[in-house]
Amino acid sequence: MKKFSLLFCVALLACMLTACSSSESNSGSNESKGKITVGGKDFTEQHILTQITSIYLKEKGYKVDEASSMGSTVARSALENGQLDVYWEYTGTALMVYLKEPVETDPDKAYEKVKELDRKNGLEWLNKSEFNNTYAILMREDYAKELGIKSISDLADFIKKNSSELKFGSNSEFYARKDGMKGLEKKYNYSLPAKNVVKMDTGLLYNSLKEGQVDVAVGFATDGRIKGFKLLVLEDDGKFFPAYNGAPVIRQEVLDEYPELGDFLNELSERLDADTMKDLNYRVDIKHEDINEVAKTWLVEQGMLD
Repeated sequence: MKKFSLLFCVALLACMLTACSSSESNSGSNESKGKITVGGKDFTEQHILTQITSIYLKEKGYKVDEASSMGSTVARSALENGQLDVYWEYTGTALMVYLKEPVETDPDKAYEKVKELDRKNGLEWLNKSEFNNTYAILMREDYAKELGIKSISDLADFIKKNSSELKFGSNSEFYARKDGMKGLEKKYNYSLPAKNVVKMDTGLLYNSLKEGQVDVAVGFATDGRIKGFKLLVLEDDGKFFPAYNGAPVIRQEVLDEYPELGDFLNELSERLDADTMKDLNYRVDIKHEDINEVAKTWLVEQGMLD
């Protein structure tokens, strides 16, 4: 009986070792292609982009670490210092804030310029997307239609004739910047009385416009509240606002090590446009859906995730 028990234990141990060996073999076949650190800034759109990128790269076999909720300059420094491998940046931010170059309103020119200049910094700008998260002048759709206003030129013409009728909502930064309120007035040749400008925190602008506390407000072109609150982005027909197209920016040494990353990230860029970003932001900010689920659902809808 003891001999039988001993033989049984030996057989059981052999089976366990075989199972472990098989498990190790299987795990080896699914070995990670490499480790990538994906960064992101601290606002809804960036959280969504970080999740989309992370989930997709995991699907492609990479081990992904995330470093989100960073300030712009912190994210840029982390990329330059090798603490991040890739994150989504905006052409206008890089051009004016990091590279200290003049404003560029043409999306293609802005992109080509940052792409060329940042190569000297060991950074590669992959394909820019079509979504342009620049400043936007907003009105309620119904009120803009009532006044016949579709563009900033239309708004300027109305103000010239009715300078005291509209209240303009602005944050302090936009009001003070030369490329903000004053520059906009100069470009479109109108002047709004100071008493008609209502200054408030950025987060309050959309609600104030929705509730009719102001008639016009500055915002950002891909914000989800534009769709949620039925706001109209007035056409910047005078091309005043800088281009802020989003694009994945990756360290060149990482791209050299994993060249296929460029193709994977460019796939994402090609599928993201202004309407898509507004809808994704809307689902998070207005419908309060989970960011991770929003990102996954979009990737599945695009056929990029099973």
